[in-house]
Amino acid sequence: MQVLITGGAGFIGSHLAEWLLGTGDRVTVLDDLSTGSMGNIAHLVGRPNFSYRIGSVTDVPLVAELVDGCDVAVHLAAAVGVQLIIEQPTATIETNVRGTEVVLAAAARKRKLCVIASTSEVYGKASKVPFSEDDDVSLGPTTHSRWAYACSKALDEWLALAYAREKKLPVIVVRLFNTVGPRQIGRYGMVLPRFADQAIAGEPITVFGSGEQARCFCHVRDSVEAIVRLMRTADAVGEVVNVGNNHEITINGLADRVRQIAGSQSKIVRVPYDVAYAKGFEDMERRVPDLAKLARLTGFHPAVQLDRTIEDVLADRRRALSAQ
Repeated sequence: MQVLITGGAGFIGSHLAEWLLGTGDRVTVLDDLSTGSMGNIAHLVGRPNFSYRIGSVTDVPLVAELVDGCDVAVHLAAAVGVQLIIEQPTATIETNVRGTEVVLAAAARKRKLCVIASTSEVYGKASKVPFSEDDDVSLGPTTHSRWAYACSKALDEWLALAYAREKKLPVIVVRLFNTVGPRQIGRYGMVLPRFADQAIAGEPITVFGSGEQARCFCHVRDSVEAIVRLMRTADAVGEVVNVGNNHEITINGLADRVRQIAGSQSKIVRVPYDVAYAKGFEDMERRVPDLAKLARLTGFHPAVQLDRTIEDVLADRRRALSAQ
């Protein structure tokens, strides 16, 4: 099978490319390197069945060419990270919505299977836990750019499902919940690699807000396996599916686990949201996925425990920091 991965030089995309090559598939990566890195795919360059193109997912002729040559398009390219979204709301909306539109339009011409990566952010401020795929969403006001990302990804989902209904395009929408692991960086507000860097350096581990907000962190290995299983499951076509881990931990608890596993003497310091991000910043208190649909469709359950995930991230960040 020939698979196109947009955003394939990014954190998740590079792991997906690696997994697919390991199972005998052919992979083409498209990335503009705005948040991805050639370092993420350097070990794949030169391998049989792997190719890459540097370019934008909004480049219509380029995307059309690459989609035409693939069997499946996995669309991961997007603006990501809370800090980037706060700082560049215009680029967030334009990149996410326009890029998805270009990929879907190209795939629809020949009805190529299209896997659209969405996010748990679309649930917004919903308070019902765990979050199920058919639950209502509840977003904040348009005056807070914090919600621009959630809105743009929700629009991506609606657009994908509209293509499915109107143009009979086979699509699968994957809602990812806090995927973490090696190759992820803390540059745009990704919490676990940021904590890891601070713990390794002996610097204060900065927890934004009260730290009592809870999240479920899924090792990228589990996320990638779930994506691959879904793209090979006929019954998943036309569905929206949560992908993540349902083991919940507060951000205070995560900071403490990182400090303990790293053997660090770092202090844990809390920083108000208004200082960390912007005035009026809002966050969700809990974000827990209902994984019943994923299990029903694929039989998959996440296997990597949080402590192992933290160990992997710490090892990766130590390697990266020592190479600087």
